[in-house]
Amino acid sequence: MNSQESKTSEYTIAFYNLENLFDIHNDATKHDGDFLPGSEKRWTKKRYERKLFKLGQVISKIGFENTQRPPAIVGLAEIENENVIKDLIQSKDLQPYDYGLVHYDSKDERGIDVALIYDKTVFTVEDSKTYSVYLEDDIGEQDYTRDILLVSGMFQNERLHLIINHWPSRREGELISNPKRIKAAEKVLEIIEAIKADHSNPKILVMGDFNDNPGNDSVKLLSNKGELYNPMETLLSYSRGSVSHNFKWNLFDQILFSTNFFETEKNKLKFDEANIFDEKFLTQYKGKFKGQPFRTYVGKKYKGGYSDHFPVYVQLNTTKV
Repeated sequence: MNSQESKTSEYTIAFYNLENLFDIHNDATKHDGDFLPGSEKRWTKKRYERKLFKLGQVISKIGFENTQRPPAIVGLAEIENENVIKDLIQSKDLQPYDYGLVHYDSKDERGIDVALIYDKTVFTVEDSKTYSVYLEDDIGEQDYTRDILLVSGMFQNERLHLIINHWPSRREGELISNPKRIKAAEKVLEIIEAIKADHSNPKILVMGDFNDNPGNDSVKLLSNKGELYNPMETLLSYSRGSVSHNFKWNLFDQILFSTNFFETEKNKLKFDEANIFDEKFLTQYKGKFKGQPFRTYVGKKYKGGYSDHFPVYVQLNTTKV
């Protein structure tokens, strides 16, 4: 078949932890006290708008080299509310594109949620819902964390199911907090089973900040029992990851997918490649943190960067006859 008879289209699907994208307004239902103009961090309108501009700039460039357009779908973590997402998709570099959003407020203790933005010319949302992960603290009371978001819809002529995550952190220590991330993985497996009960051979993408690496128990449980392929396994090295802690790279941000993305039928989305979007402009350019993500804050000190995480992405293509 020659090139005049078939045409290959490339699409990017990304995930990005935005590092505390809060607006400047006090919300009594959220723990947003650090991100107010009068706080120690002095989170002002100017700083908020600067962060929106920078994040929009990043998102617009993910995968652009191959697709000549911004990502078709982006899962987001660490956003305060729907308004900040609306402001983000109206930022200078994203405003020309027709992005829609899906967001629900969760009961997370830090007042942050996950969300999804999508190119309305490519993806049509049919259904969305959230799932809570039930956790308990040391005294047996409910310990609230981010909900898991499921968005199902039509990507061109194919139905996709997207599961967006931000699993419990390692703040108490990796081992102590490990059971919480196992619980989150088990909840995602329940969601996958429910999708499979309703759909034959469904195409599923699971993305998020898992606060675990590809080789950790929770992610292994997810990939093995959920029958998902994890293209991120080969990307983590001593010199590369999506987030750096104590000068050690981790790849907490990952995108996994059902193995039917390897099928090569015409007009069907198939997996092409996966990567970390760690372009030089996103990194600290000097000092002891050189090469690490250029953050908005280090503690209470304002740095004016993008995020403490790099985005990750997969590229899918479809060959049209």
